[in-house]
Amino acid sequence: MKNIFLTILSVVAVVTIGNAQIPNDTLYVYGPGGPLGPINECAKVFGKQHDIVIKVTAGPDNEWMPDAMKHADLFFGGAEYMLSKFMSDHPNMIVANSRTELYKRAAAILVRPGNPKNIKNLGDLCKPGVKILDVNGAGQMGLWEDLAGRQDLIANIQQRIAGTFANSALGIAAWKNDPQYDAWITFGSWHNRLPDLTSMVKIPVTQTVYRGTPVVKSSTGTHKSETERFIKFMQSDKGHLIFKKWGWE
Repeated sequence: MKNIFLTILSVVAVVTIGNAQIPNDTLYVYGPGGPLGPINECAKVFGKQHDIVIKVTAGPDNEWMPDAMKHADLFFGGAEYMLSKFMSDHPNMIVANSRTELYKRAAAILVRPGNPKNIKNLGDLCKPGVKILDVNGAGQMGLWEDLAGRQDLIANIQQRIAGTFANSALGIAAWKNDPQYDAWITFGSWHNRLPDLTSMVKIPVTQTVYRGTPVVKSSTGTHKSETERFIKFMQSDKGHLIFKKWGWE
């Protein structure tokens, strides 16, 4: 009888220890680097409120795709066309009718801290000696051209582009490592991510352009109710305040 009792205690101890070692369930979110700031902060706030870990992985999709194929619950885009392309390339990975737009972000001109070239508007980018960094990919595809075309500055600005990069990660690396660049036409939200490396020149509302921030559920996600609640949280007033903090409208 004593041996049976000890055996039961051992089983209970193993189960208890095992349960104590099991981490909180994890909801996996994937997308490009641009919206990482607000989505990651929303994930931390929501996760703490609901006792669930939300892991947000951001960057070029080729870097996280193998992991996303196994774990993804939610995808986000840095612009509507980015998510459209992702959905077109991977139709079996998403629930198309779950696509939801969150908030828009405006374009701006980022310059070196203190704005040493005294750049105040797009026209100033056309001055002799100004060198522009261009990200012609990801959420910034054609961004500067959309802006310049409104003021008949396409040719002039194109002549000032000193380097073109495929995504923001490469653009940021160039901005950090190459002091030749004076300005970067991008989203104002990047200033919130790079406050020590940039100053921001806002573009008037009547002249700027915007890109959206959409999300879509994964077709293979295993946390369907939690994913829906997380989307609703990002759409809530509290979620909106977080996005505004990071430079969204």
